[in-house]
Amino acid sequence: MQMHHESRRQDRIVVIIDDDPAVRNSLKFSLEIEGYAVSLYPDGAAALDSADILLCACFVIDQNMPGMSGLEVVDRLRQRQISVPVILVTTDPSAAVRERAHRARVPIVEKPFLENALIDNIRAAVGPAP
Repeated sequence: MQMHHESRRQDRIVVIIDDDPAVRNSLKFSLEIEGYAVSLYPDGAAALDSADILLCACFVIDQNMPGMSGLEVVDRLRQRQISVPVILVTTDPSAAVRERAHRARVPIVEKPFLENALIDNIRAAVGPAP
């Protein structure tokens, strides 16, 4: 029975991929207050190498990171048939980024975050925390 409980907890993991440690830690704090389990990664490669991506309920991915952009991470997830919701976070997205995100059905939440815009998007994607 306990394993079942654990899997229910895991299916609420929000994976945050952002190269800025202050942003990662701030989001982790906010989401844990809301009751979500959170895993943090500094870049797309680290997240893609992790087993967390198979357990997560939602990804919050920064668009502007060294190495691999947020939308490139989304492409890699979809290539692996991982179709859980993704929320892209970015500052002042270009028309091209907006178009790519729209085609990928990925909502954009702009930094700096307005009020509860990010939490509201996560709730819409995965439901309220248990």
